[in-house]
Amino acid sequence: MTTNDSPQRQAYLLARRRQGRTVRRWQWALALGLLGAWEWSVRLGLSDGFLLSCPSRVLATVGRLWQDGSLWRHVAVSCGETAVGFLLGTALGTAVAVLMWCSPTVSRILDPYLVVLGALPKTALGPIFIVWMGAGAGAIIAMTLAISLIVTIMNMYGGFRQTDPEKLRLLRAMGATRGQTLWLLVLPANLTTLLDTLKVNVGLSWVGVIMGEFLVSRAGLGYLIVYGSQVFNMDLVMASVLLLAVAAVGMYRLVLLAEKGFYRMWRVTE
Repeated sequence: MTTNDSPQRQAYLLARRRQGRTVRRWQWALALGLLGAWEWSVRLGLSDGFLLSCPSRVLATVGRLWQDGSLWRHVAVSCGETAVGFLLGTALGTAVAVLMWCSPTVSRILDPYLVVLGALPKTALGPIFIVWMGAGAGAIIAMTLAISLIVTIMNMYGGFRQTDPEKLRLLRAMGATRGQTLWLLVLPANLTTLLDTLKVNVGLSWVGVIMGEFLVSRAGLGYLIVYGSQVFNMDLVMASVLLLAVAAVGMYRLVLLAEKGFYRMWRVTE
């Protein structure tokens, strides 16, 4: 808030901040209330701690993973695989969408394949990736690409096709080439679409990595979840799910920070 703001705007901004603080307090209260109810339901014998675990045992399990040094190894493996799949899926998907926009023939050729691949359950491809790429990180990253790539292509290509037709006609009338139209109009007009796709791809990339680690992995959060379920250690399963949630939220927050930084730079250059 600056001194140039009118009293009405200052009052509006103050009300927004108060509302934000109220929402955050209720969010924390709800989370703590649910965790407290979970803890005490187990302590009072209302729930089976063997099947549900409880927050105190989950935190104790995280502490043991920290002490034996395996916590960061498993988190780093899953985060690394997710980051690689996320970046590759976004880059390759955007490149394919650009190619489809530049060539209507390519678009017509690829369209039925994209429909089939989009409808195909990606878990069915897991064994194929394992045979092709071996039981390692390559198969897991391939699974992540299979999930995020198609969504990126469809989102970006749909955004390209919805570019303002009046502006497209204006550039054509001025003699702009297909490449110039793409660089000067289509891509800048769809930066918001790209940023929204990044947010979607964060979740999809984590889904792909965990699915891949369920099928084949020797480390990672998905591996801990599968191992814990096999030995009926629900404390380990719930601790792994908690770590997964924290890592996914952290990655999503990084995307939001990158988005804010981009918009800030965009306003400065305008």
